[in-house]
Order: sequence, then structure tokens, then C-alpha cells
Amino acid sequence: MFNPKTKRIEEIAKLFPEIIKELEIIFDGNTNVYIDWANVIHWQERLGFHIHLGRLKQFIDSFPSIKVTRLYAGTLQGNEKSEKSIKEYEKFGYAVKTKSVKIMKMSINTSSIPANSPSLLENFIKKCLLSKLNIETIEFLNKKLADFNKQGFTYIEDRKCNFDVEIGRDMLRDFDKDDLNTFILWSGDSDFADPISQLIKDGKKIFLFATAREVSYELNEIGIPVFDIKKIKEFICWPKEIPQGIKDKINKE
Repeated sequence: MFNPKTKRIEEIAKLFPEIIKELEIIFDGNTNVYIDWANVIHWQERLGFHIHLGRLKQFIDSFPSIKVTRLYAGTLQGNEKSEKSIKEYEKFGYAVKTKSVKIMKMSINTSSIPANSPSLLENFIKKCLLSKLNIETIEFLNKKLADFNKQGFTYIEDRKCNFDVEIGRDMLRDFDKDDLNTFILWSGDSDFADPISQLIKDGKKIFLFATAREVSYELNEIGIPVFDIKKIKEFICWPKEIPQGIKDKINKE
């Protein structure tokens, strides 16, 4: 049963009773939540709002059947803000797993390649698509890279921090040691297809919390139910992003 952790959650819940009922059905039985924050953080532009991890945790904790909420986030070593964020997530009550963000320098220096060479573009465009481009397009793209060179840019940084292996392993471990009925995954990455298929085969309920556009083809093929997190915007967004109409109704309560 829903047991709001804060007065604000209680007030907002009164405005969205059907959503609360839907979540009570999803969270029926012992449940664990797995948030691929390294992935989810990039959804925010498409969502049109920012996810406040403190408010999200309070909302999750309003459902007593949820036993553990695991959060996976990268740390940019030497970056005070990044390192401070990890400590903040732990204070919110998440079971946090982190590792260093890998920073790879990728050359865009065109000085040593012919104008019609696809060699630099191969680092950024899949070969199946690159093979379809004509010489004029390749020359055009190389010219754009050369323009960056003139501005002083000869490489770009690509940051990577994937937790696919860690999350998949934790889900299977939790299945082995805990009396769990339901697994909630905040991600839409195709790499989770195998562990999710195994859990379904073992009779467990799996739900993706995402938006339709963020779910991979492979996960859609499995047929996993998706809960659109836009439905809970008012519970999890930054306070200043709560629509004014909702704020007005809350203040009247």
C-alpha cells in the first residue's frame, strides 16, 4: 500500500490517484529498483524536465514493498562536483555503485588525410551508413572537421561509463539471495536483454521505467511492460519544474 513519505507527495498523490493505483499493482510483492543513472541522466532533455534524485527516492520509499533501490553512476575523478554528487546520492538512501568515467580523446585532425578519405569519419559513423555516403558528402564532412581544426580543435573527448554488466549481475544475484517478486529497471539499453530474459524465464515480473523512445529494439522484442516516467513528473522533477497549476492546487489543500 502507498504510504507517502512527505506531505508534498501526499498532496500530489491526491491529484493523481490512478497513477498511484497503477504503481501499487506494479510494486505488488517484494521489489528491487535498479537505476542506470549513467544512462537515465541523458533522457532529461527529451523528457522536458530534470529528475531530482532526492525526490525520486522519497517517492520510491512511499511504496513499502520496495526493499532496495540501487543507483549506478560514474565518478569523474578529480572533479569535486562529481565526487560530491556520489556522496549526496548515498545520503538520499540509494545503494550506490560507482566507477571512474573513462575519457577517450578522439582525433578530428584532418591535416594528414585526403579530403575524400573516410578514415576519420569511421570513428563517428557506423560503417554500414558510411558506405552509403558519396564522395561529395565525405568531403563536406571532412571540411567541417577542418573548420574545427582552424578554431583550434584537433580532438574531442568521449566520456563513457557503462554499468550494463554490473546491473545485470546484481539483478541475478538479488534473484538468487532475496525473496523478490518484481524487478524495476530504469534503463532501455539493449545489453539488458539477456539477464531480463532469464528473470522472466524464472517467473519474475520485470518492468522498465523509461519512455518509449528510450527503449531499445531488443527489449521491445521481449515484450517487457514499460511504465512511462512522464506520468510521475510531478513527483520526481525539480521543485521549480512542478507546473504552476499543480502548485496552486497543492497550496489550496
